[in-house]
Amino acid sequence: MHCNKYILKTQGFLYKFKIEILMDMKNFNNKVQFSISDTPLPHNFIAEKIILSCLLINYEAIEITIKTVRVETFYFLNHQEIYKAIVEMYKKKVSVNVFSLNNFLKETGCLDKIGGTKVLLELLNQIPNLVYLEEYIQLIQDKFLRRSLINLGYETINSAYITNIPLEKILNDFEKKSFRLTNELIDEKRLTTAELFSSVFLELKEKSLKPELPGLASGFYDLDSLTQGFQKSDLIILAGRPSMGKTAFILNIAENIIKKYKVPILFFSLEMSKEQLIYRLLANETGISQTRLKIGNLYKEDWYELKKSIQNYSRLPFFIEDQSNLTTQDIRSKIKQIVFEQNKIGLIIVDYLQLLLNSKLKSENRVQELSQITRDLKNLAKEFQIPIIALSQLSRNVENRINKRPVLSDLRESGSIEQDADLVLMLYRENYYNSMIEKNEKTTTAELIIAKHRNGPLGTVELSFQSDPTKFFNTFLNPS
Repeated sequence: MHCNKYILKTQGFLYKFKIEILMDMKNFNNKVQFSISDTPLPHNFIAEKIILSCLLINYEAIEITIKTVRVETFYFLNHQEIYKAIVEMYKKKVSVNVFSLNNFLKETGCLDKIGGTKVLLELLNQIPNLVYLEEYIQLIQDKFLRRSLINLGYETINSAYITNIPLEKILNDFEKKSFRLTNELIDEKRLTTAELFSSVFLELKEKSLKPELPGLASGFYDLDSLTQGFQKSDLIILAGRPSMGKTAFILNIAENIIKKYKVPILFFSLEMSKEQLIYRLLANETGISQTRLKIGNLYKEDWYELKKSIQNYSRLPFFIEDQSNLTTQDIRSKIKQIVFEQNKIGLIIVDYLQLLLNSKLKSENRVQELSQITRDLKNLAKEFQIPIIALSQLSRNVENRINKRPVLSDLRESGSIEQDADLVLMLYRENYYNSMIEKNEKTTTAELIIAKHRNGPLGTVELSFQSDPTKFFNTFLNPS
């Protein structure tokens, strides 16, 4: 019994929170609310006063501070009111000093809220040092983020006790809010036009000294010359009719990128299993046909090639997810997991778009649902600053035309895809339709049509296609 009391006292000392149980008789649902009791939330009183003191004596300090500091970054309510008034005066181009601030607060009826004129005069007793202003700002931002994290913790605890809130919603909300807090740790200053131009100039100077593609090179040279590689934050659509070679082509691209840059690649396969993709990768790498691999018809020299390929791939950060009923929220969670484990991510591939589900909008109108999905994918590309490549089916309208080369309007549920995509690539192989071309010919010609390019030219890239193992080549590297 003595031991139990000690544990209870220790827990109370460590956490210092109270539990209020409110019985909701109408819904017969227990709601447990956790709240902070005695312990004050993290704050730095002196740093807040020094920052406000700097703002009252130096106009430049205001310009520096408002770029990163919000009103709620300050812990004390009177400091929040003072800062809010300073920002408002700055925006109205009113001179900011202790006298003008006193008058402004009096006119707006906020002077008594902050504790009167004596509080403003006390700020002048601080000895502001503008050299360390950014360090003081960092101090109060650190405390603000800690407070936000504590509040998020209590909010999550409360939600977890309310059983009529779906668990998926609680976890998704927690994930979004925690990720938002993580992003706030990165000092994202709003750059002026002059700073932006200066940054671009330095970037151009670096590129001139060390010429290279600004994006991820696909390994297909004519494509890279037109696109300059796959750019950060771009949503890229690779479209084609069934059996045109979309998955094979994107696997070739993934192999080229991961071998050159060694960046993590996350491949979402909604149509094929992990094992099927692994067979394709091994066939590409070893040159052994998929048919022979699947039935185990291997020669002595094949085992050496297989062993070497498996060892090579085992060292590369290539991740395959073949979860069914995948949503954009699931994709986001997986990306975060890889970023957490690997510290970065290079490329996301989704095979394919029309099999994705939307967790937010359950609609009978598939066009609306797909619009939300493509918008979510574009937002993910921007949020994580990575290119996302989504494979897409083409509508059957292609089959009804004499010229079967695809155009942008052939995309299934095309409106939203056209709008959100930065780059739309379309695969076309003449021998897929033309009976005059020998079907069993090992290597044929394929076309990659750039149907939309938000930041560059359109065009058609000629490639060589090999049927077994299924692989695409630069035309001048044709294996035959």
